[in-house]
Amino acid sequence: MLTAVKEMSAGASDPSLDPELIVQAFRTMLRARVQEDKLASLYRAGMIKGGVFLGKGQEALSVACGIFLRRPGDIFGPCIRDQAGRLAFGDTALDTLRTYFGSAQGPMRGRDGNIHRGVPREGYFAMISHLGSMIAVVCGALYARRLRGETGMVGVSVLGDGGTSTGAFHEAVNLAAVEKLPLVMVVANNQYAYSTPNSRQFACADLLDKAPGYGMAGHKADGTDLFSCLETLGRAVQAAREGHGPQLVVANLLRLVGHGEHDDAGYVDPRLRESNVGRDCLEVAAQLLIANDLTTAEEIAAWTVEAQTEVDQALSIAQREKGPDPNKEDWHAISTPHLVDGHFDEDNE
Repeated sequence: MLTAVKEMSAGASDPSLDPELIVQAFRTMLRARVQEDKLASLYRAGMIKGGVFLGKGQEALSVACGIFLRRPGDIFGPCIRDQAGRLAFGDTALDTLRTYFGSAQGPMRGRDGNIHRGVPREGYFAMISHLGSMIAVVCGALYARRLRGETGMVGVSVLGDGGTSTGAFHEAVNLAAVEKLPLVMVVANNQYAYSTPNSRQFACADLLDKAPGYGMAGHKADGTDLFSCLETLGRAVQAAREGHGPQLVVANLLRLVGHGEHDDAGYVDPRLRESNVGRDCLEVAAQLLIANDLTTAEEIAAWTVEAQTEVDQALSIAQREKGPDPNKEDWHAISTPHLVDGHFDEDNE
């Protein structure tokens, strides 16, 4: 049954939201924006190898995806624009920069780069570039935990509108619905799958229409409004945790940058930038917090300086650290060494 959550109107906070949670979410958004501004600058200076993909305009939705999760306990499968959600789930500026600079001290130990980072043992999964595929991984982890007798967990998987056009999306969502897995699947409808507009991706009037087709509950959020995102994700996560099966959340917004820093986004319809979805969620959130007496412009300025200091200190550390030494690596393609081709261990016969 389709259960669309009412979109909140800008200007008034939802009384069910904890003011401290709102402020925490905003400060996390701010930290993510500051860090990604630094990453963009480093990329343009030629100091980062590989791509840089920013979440500008999607921080409100992203932070809401991570802030209601428990670590350890829950599972988070972020997308390429989820720096805010990653920070909300316990990632740090230092681990982020360590990964971008290939530090052996980072969570991926210098073996993988950029956005492909995580701590799987703690439910923080490294993103898969084939974005629709991440849903199946989160579903598999939830099902495995069920088989072990674990309860009360939730898995959040994030993808863009383009990911809903993949076969992996269909298979994973169908599995989640049939097995009634505690999955919250969040679709950031940023209007373009790289340069392909919604009109060339799907024929349904709204991506939320997919929810009843799979037998899932559906929720709609204004992706530019922090209060709306928090209220909507809070309900969806709670419903999944209480055993009501998978939840589909669709949030409309606009990617305010190119697909990556290599892309100037010249294909974006200018009318979208002038519309409601083209609002900068960080600016909207700042206005909402001030209007609701949750902070002041002076306090936001101080938080910004604090975030900049945090990023600068992390960058100073990450840049000095060494990468992995291939001559000392004992890495294996699979986690069970005795199954690696050419290796035979009598003790593991």
